[in-house]
Amino acid sequence: MEPEARPAESTARTSGLGRVLITVYLILALAATFRAVYQVIAKFDEAPVAYALSLASGIVYIIATVALIKRRGAWRVIAWVALLFEFCGVLIVGTLSLTHPALFAHPSVWSWFGSGYLWIPLVLPVLGMTWLLRSRDQRRTEVEA
Repeated sequence: MEPEARPAESTARTSGLGRVLITVYLILALAATFRAVYQVIAKFDEAPVAYALSLASGIVYIIATVALIKRRGAWRVIAWVALLFEFCGVLIVGTLSLTHPALFAHPSVWSWFGSGYLWIPLVLPVLGMTWLLRSRDQRRTEVEA
């Protein structure tokens, strides 16, 4: 047990870009989830595919946020899975919303590559994966030193 190393390690993990990234993920998770819950409850029959996808994206954002905060052991794997799922979801739904617009009578979080959310859903998983890679490289450098 390393009581003195843990606080410094924890601070380093959540400073700078990491803190901004986690904050944006948290805001997007709350916004997407609350909006989707309302849509599913109030008007699911109007656009079931779009609203179900929005709810799924909100849940993925919540999982990604927690995993990015924890980012150790199994949480690191969960973060990677969530970010990859999110990125693939944005690409697939974004493409389908352009090629099959009838599926998206109402937009989802990932429709048109996240344009309704200023393309943040498209950029955020790329930033998250970059952050995970860089933090792995930093840890490897610290261990070797």
